[in-house]
Amino acid sequence: MRLTAFTDVSLRLVMRLAVAGEDELLTTRAVAEMTSVPYTHMAKAVARLSELGVVEARRGRGGGLRLTGPGRRAPVGALVRELEGAGDLAGCEDDPPCPLRAACRLRGALHRAREAFYASLDEVTVESLVSSPAREALVLLRPRAPERDGPQM
Repeated sequence: MRLTAFTDVSLRLVMRLAVAGEDELLTTRAVAEMTSVPYTHMAKAVARLSELGVVEARRGRGGGLRLTGPGRRAPVGALVRELEGAGDLAGCEDDPPCPLRAACRLRGALHRAREAFYASLDEVTVESLVSSPAREALVLLRPRAPERDGPQM
């Protein structure tokens, strides 16, 4: 099973915020640059994770992104379930729908496999994802320096 790009971006965001210092205010743009993700994709992830109560986003001076307490303790399986949605893994209801769907056993087997995948991720919390050595690698991520016009002195 492969996670959607949206879930991947969301998990990168959560992991980077999990290692942010108390005084480190990260913007959506900064985290997008740090994690090599387009800003628009990161903004959508911030919005969805805010809806889920995982990320707190404050605007304006002194604003920024923070991981909430529940977000820090969240099981990764629960996050992935929310972000991935409940769609079928196979195209049973595509246009045209699969002619085998009424008698097919694959759909049920795929559903059970996905639930087993999520259950294994339920044992992992966001906080446990960012323990060493991942913590050190995440802390080293920094936004790119702004480019300057004209000659450098």
